[in-house]
Amino acid sequence: VQLQASGGGLVQAGGSLRLSCAASVTIVGVMGWYRQAPGEQRELVATITRGFDVNYADSVKGRFTIFRNNARNTIALQMNSLRPEDTAVYYCSAYRLSRDYWGQGTLVTVSS
Repeated sequence: VQLQASGGGLVQAGGSLRLSCAASVTIVGVMGWYRQAPGEQRELVATITRGFDVNYADSVKGRFTIFRNNARNTIALQMNSLRPEDTAVYYCSAYRLSRDYWGQGTLVTVSS
């Protein structure tokens, strides 16, 4: 299973970015986004099931939206009202056949 993430970059506070992730195989389990800031542990951002049940970290509720396209094996993360504290490497994840898979990470930098 390969997960290819894209869409990171540099944006000013208050701006928006959209991250995308494509899986190389069909994923029937949960997919999601996690992030890791410098010196911090990786943390959950948002997850989505195949049936489109979603879960968000409290820190991003109301600002981020996760999407899933089962036919294309893709997910996306629309990030609005970005804050400097959202700066991190964002990782796509997928759960398949009893294990977690991770993408390579994409850097999001929010300047103040």
